[in-house]
Amino acid sequence: MANAALGFCAVVAAAISPLLAARVLLLAAMVDAVDGILARRYGGSTVGPYLDSLADVASFGVAPAALVVASAHAAWRGPLFFVAVAVGACFVAAAVVRLGIYTADDVGDGHTEGVPSTLAGTLLAATVLAGVHAPAVIVGFGAVLTVAMVTRLPYPDLRVRDALVMGVVQTFAVLVPSVLGRLFPRALLAFALAYCVLGPQFYRAGEGKR
Repeated sequence: MANAALGFCAVVAAAISPLLAARVLLLAAMVDAVDGILARRYGGSTVGPYLDSLADVASFGVAPAALVVASAHAAWRGPLFFVAVAVGACFVAAAVVRLGIYTADDVGDGHTEGVPSTLAGTLLAATVLAGVHAPAVIVGFGAVLTVAMVTRLPYPDLRVRDALVMGVVQTFAVLVPSVLGRLFPRALLAFALAYCVLGPQFYRAGEGKR
């Protein structure tokens, strides 16, 4: 529920500052990761997977799409701006499909097919916090991730150890995104990109979220 609420806050923040929205989005990803760790440690309820996916629609479907549109809003006008809106709309649609398939077929399997919506949202947020503000890059990246979410590539769930390491990096990226030349957002972006590109072939399957 905190994940869903933070997703709404990220959408509101996108109207104020893409940087602020990116930080709130990463905070939602951290809450979602804690939920997964607790579900593996203590077990979950029958409704848990459905609540998880519904919350993710807000945080990793609508919020990243709002971030894409907000990144283009100040610089793009007229028909070009509607390209950003179209990419955002397609991103939401792809995230809904991805999360629906995950809930129906992949929960507890230790993997998901297609780039997870959480990873897609994290990649967009980390890109913005890493100092990339060119609308063409953000919108183009959003379009690539939209397609990637509905591919059949198998992505193993992160192991608890790796999720904790990523959570630490995310924490610093949220709290001190500008320190040391944006070290933490850039480290997070590198980690997430490596998993996105190499994960289907080289990452050993995790334990899955129950």
